[in-house]
Amino acid sequence: MKFLVINGVNLNLTGKREQGVYGTQTLEQINAELAAFCASQGDSADFYQSNIEGELVNKLHEAFLGKTHDAVILNAGAFTHYSYALRDAIAAIDIPVAEVHMSNVHAREEFRKTSVLSEVCKGVICGFGKHSYMAAICALKGGK
Repeated sequence: MKFLVINGVNLNLTGKREQGVYGTQTLEQINAELAAFCASQGDSADFYQSNIEGELVNKLHEAFLGKTHDAVILNAGAFTHYSYALRDAIAAIDIPVAEVHMSNVHAREEFRKTSVLSEVCKGVICGFGKHSYMAAICALKGGK
């Protein structure tokens, strides 16, 4: 399978911000591990990060219209809690999307417990750090 891993707002600072929550590895280091993990499974992954909501929407549209990817793994960051634009984009495309979070959003601030995206995603995985992405890859492959 070919995966598109999309990271949203502030995730470019992974490894530098709130290390007790997000760890010390940079997003680039995590992406390299995910690429290696996918390759070991006979799959591939492309990576995209933006702090701009509309760019994330455009990337979802591109994946769908261009038929470039089989599945999307999305960590929308704070957009998870209020972006109806991302929600509508996910609902509009015919590609399975897994919502992921490195932290356990249910054990954090109250506002993080609400996702406007979950309802239109194939599933949600949170709380396992970088392994949340790997779990999403396995889940989207059907547990293989």
